[in-house]
Amino acid sequence: MASVVAASTIVAPAAFAAASASVGSADSTSVKAFSGLKSATLFTSKAQTLSSVQNRSRVQCMQVWNPIGMTKFETFSYLPPLSDDAIAKQVEYMIQQKLIPCLEFDVNANGVSRTNNSSPGYYDGRYWTMWKLPMFGCQDSAQVLREIEECKKTFPGCFVRVLGFDNVKQVQICGFLVARPN
Repeated sequence: MASVVAASTIVAPAAFAAASASVGSADSTSVKAFSGLKSATLFTSKAQTLSSVQNRSRVQCMQVWNPIGMTKFETFSYLPPLSDDAIAKQVEYMIQQKLIPCLEFDVNANGVSRTNNSSPGYYDGRYWTMWKLPMFGCQDSAQVLREIEECKKTFPGCFVRVLGFDNVKQVQICGFLVARPN
């Protein structure tokens, strides 16, 4: 057997099976001999002829967002404008999570852009202007709604967003848009 394997550079599956069958039962193991590749006839011709996506029903339901003239800023900016009740519920959730509400506003209608500089790492619209100080100790969503209305009245041509800060980790945890320019 060793001379057969050493003499040929390629061992055919049939030759290997015949050689392993000639080994005595004392030398045999429980490993099954290689029987070759499966036939290509197992694959249906229908699967080979399809050149498009297989999940057609789901593909027809997908939509692509058109970014031209529809800049998105924050988490809820894909939704219709939030009502005062919806904003109050979001703020109440932030307060329950021990986050500190903060308001910011910005006049940049282009969102995050590179209009003034094309170097990496510089973006216009990255930093928003803070409206007053963060509302440390705020326990009522009505306080935040009053500040939102005051900010919208003072800066009617600006975007306004509410942020939730974690004072332990000192990071912004959540944020959403509450007003768009008139």
